[in-house]
Amino acid sequence: MGDRDDRPRRLGGVRERCSHCGLLQDRVPTLDQDWVLLEPDMRPLAHSVPSEYRWIELSDGRVTVYGVCPADQFQRCRVEHRLACPRQTLPDLWPWLTTLREENARQAERRSAPEPLPLRPEGWPDAG
Repeated sequence: MGDRDDRPRRLGGVRERCSHCGLLQDRVPTLDQDWVLLEPDMRPLAHSVPSEYRWIELSDGRVTVYGVCPADQFQRCRVEHRLACPRQTLPDLWPWLTTLREENARQAERRSAPEPLPLRPEGWPDAG
């Protein structure tokens, strides 16, 4: 009957730059037919994130806030980029988030720093 893919279709999120810090964030659809901007490549253990800030990925690519407390000890979740954005003033919700915000601040600073000028051949170290 043709080439039919029986795997569930995933809703494609996109990456876009934060208007505050310039770092990438994932734009992901929610169950409420809306979008949320999540921190990319960051999936902490769900029990380490307060329940109202825990975004759980569903099999179709959408996310939902998971308010069950306590969470399964092995379950992973996502957090909103606005909580990790180094250029937005937020309370210190939990200690590892402060570390993440500090690292993002360093990344944003490196990204906006001018590129070093290349050395001229006479400035190269002697290979002999």
